[in-house]
Amino acid sequence: MADDAETLWTADPRRLLRPGPEFNLASVDRAGTPGWSGDKDDAKELMLRRGELLSELQERLFAHGRTGGDRSVLLVIQGLDTAGKGGIVRHVLGMVDPQGVALRSFGVPTEEEREHHYLWRIRNALPRPGQIGVFDRSHYEDVLVVRVEGLVEREVWEPRFEEINRFEQEVVESGTTVVKVALMVSAEEQGMRLMERLDRPDKHWKYNPSDVDTRQRWYDYQAAYADVLARTSTDVAPWYVVPADKKWYSRLVVTELLTQALIDLDLTWPKADFDVDTERARLAATMQPQVLAAAEQAGEQARAKHEDGEESYREALAEAGSLDDLPGDDRD
Repeated sequence: MADDAETLWTADPRRLLRPGPEFNLASVDRAGTPGWSGDKDDAKELMLRRGELLSELQERLFAHGRTGGDRSVLLVIQGLDTAGKGGIVRHVLGMVDPQGVALRSFGVPTEEEREHHYLWRIRNALPRPGQIGVFDRSHYEDVLVVRVEGLVEREVWEPRFEEINRFEQEVVESGTTVVKVALMVSAEEQGMRLMERLDRPDKHWKYNPSDVDTRQRWYDYQAAYADVLARTSTDVAPWYVVPADKKWYSRLVVTELLTQALIDLDLTWPKADFDVDTERARLAATMQPQVLAAAEQAGEQARAKHEDGEESYREALAEAGSLDDLPGDDRD
């Protein structure tokens, strides 16, 4: 295992995994680990460190929202069955305080949802200020599943690409940073993962016979995904195409993307909207002398702990910021 896992990124995944104008989905090595020169253990080590930073950043975002701020983050996760969407939620978002995370999964629309525009349920699920929103599948089902399964005519789903781009522009302008991740698993690996679900009784609940029906339309779905990536990866809401055969790699990448998105918000702790000294005096007047003395001693320790924490935070920011110096041309 490398001593300094942060040095094992050879390219910035924010640029490396973003599809460029000549991007070809068929050429993506689904078992690859682009930009990462380490192994699985190195990735786990870096995720632990990033997890501490991610937790701190998420708490700052939550505090920002609770004090009148308007910023939030939306992580959109798309991928075929077994691509690892649930694992991303458990292993990446599991590193932060759940009260600051708003998770929403989008399956077959309910009867009420079908009575509205397809973006109605998406708008209702957008994260509030201070939250990290997570979409396990998303509005992109309405240009993927409906297309491949023939649920609506082409003249219905075709205009949705531009409509989605406009919608995401509005979301970003309202204060939400959008991070879109396309988890790309290979047909071979997907088959292995589905077979494991059949072989393990504790995984039967995750299996649906329709998974095989979807798998039989593999190439149709690949073509649909290629169109999504070509037509909805914008400057304000770019896609990141993540090889997903190695679950540890996709989790590492999403951890990095989410961490960097929060760093870019450049949030500080909200300043008190009251006079701290005045409130301290008022509180002290309600305390017994011996309790107040103990509180003052504890206060000194708390201030020292805060300073240590701030120093560690700055060091973690500097480490994560080293990605800015790495190459990472957009995919061709």
